[in-house]
Amino acid sequence: MPSALPIADPAPLDGLLPASVADGSDSRNFGVYLHVPFCRVRCGYCDFNTYTSDELRGAKRTDYARQAITEIELASQVLDHAGVADRPASTVFFGGGTPTLLPVTDLTAMLHAVVVTWGLEPGAEVTTEANPDSVDRDYLFALRDAGFTRVSFGMQSAVPHVLATLERTHDPSRIPLVVAWAREAGLQVSLDLIYGTPGESLDDWDASLDQALAQQPDHISAYALIVEAGTKLAAQIKRGDVAQPDDDLQADMYERADLRLAVAGFEWYEVSNWARSPEFRSDHNLGYWVGHDWWGVGPGAHSHVGGVRWWNVKHPAAYADRIAAGHSPAAGRETLDAATRNVEAVLLRTRVRDGFPIGLLAASGRTAVAGLIADELVDARSALAGRIELTLRGRLLADAVVRRLLE
Repeated sequence: MPSALPIADPAPLDGLLPASVADGSDSRNFGVYLHVPFCRVRCGYCDFNTYTSDELRGAKRTDYARQAITEIELASQVLDHAGVADRPASTVFFGGGTPTLLPVTDLTAMLHAVVVTWGLEPGAEVTTEANPDSVDRDYLFALRDAGFTRVSFGMQSAVPHVLATLERTHDPSRIPLVVAWAREAGLQVSLDLIYGTPGESLDDWDASLDQALAQQPDHISAYALIVEAGTKLAAQIKRGDVAQPDDDLQADMYERADLRLAVAGFEWYEVSNWARSPEFRSDHNLGYWVGHDWWGVGPGAHSHVGGVRWWNVKHPAAYADRIAAGHSPAAGRETLDAATRNVEAVLLRTRVRDGFPIGLLAASGRTAVAGLIADELVDARSALAGRIELTLRGRLLADAVVRRLLE
């Protein structure tokens, strides 16, 4: 089952936010995330807040779009009450789970509610995640017609035995087909990959990179497999059924991906993300990393507005009950003080290619910069110009860099 929610203050039933969230809101972008918590099967490595049909406890997929639209209406009231600047959405992102398990008419209705409520900035990025076996040509064209601009396919691997270990259900030969349909519909295409699966060799990883690059996508994400406590994969590793991922091999795989993507014309812009050009970066995810505002709709979704962060009840049945009662689905929240917001800015923006000004660091962090340069973790030229930017070695050890900057 998914991991537990954070422990923090209870959220009020009306969901109202303090007036402080309005401060500076006209200078921050506003994104909308819609969490669709449904999957056909639960992958053994996944601890996302997702549910298969036999885990729904009376909640119905057919009711979900209406419930999400009700939360969007509540969100508008809450933001207006707090005096937050009236901003169109700069990005909209449907994640999961598998959003495309829902009928395309449901995704269309939810997107329409966002547009009616807040509007969209000109050229706004509108993305949905999709499993390769959850869409066909007609579905992708319908997404385009509804106003979606981008689709992110969960490719993960091109190697059957790797997909089997991950318990992914799609046939890797379907990737070229769905990418071609998306291209035909005029959608931008991103491919998500996972590396370091138990039993995956460097040659296997090369095969996955071969197929991903052959599709000429606009964007590629590549994430090291993390074994999350409570997952089926963690239990298999504990029993000795499969091997623990090899950190050194994962580092080799990351370096191989970065080199091959660079040769193919991609540039990294966040530790795990590469784009063919800046226009194809994921603006929605960049909003998280640089501290903009977003409202997360749906069970377990997290939100952040003006230094207040909150998260919804996790189970779709609990979410449905809150919505039906006219209450906010928020389960808990926390108000971040200035020091915490600064720490989080360093934590998140270290991972971004553009980095951040050294002035964000406390005195001890600034003192650590020279050692990080000597260890070839931070780019020397950028540091001399007043910015912290990671080297390739620094990206491999990003967590360690952050610890030293925040000591």
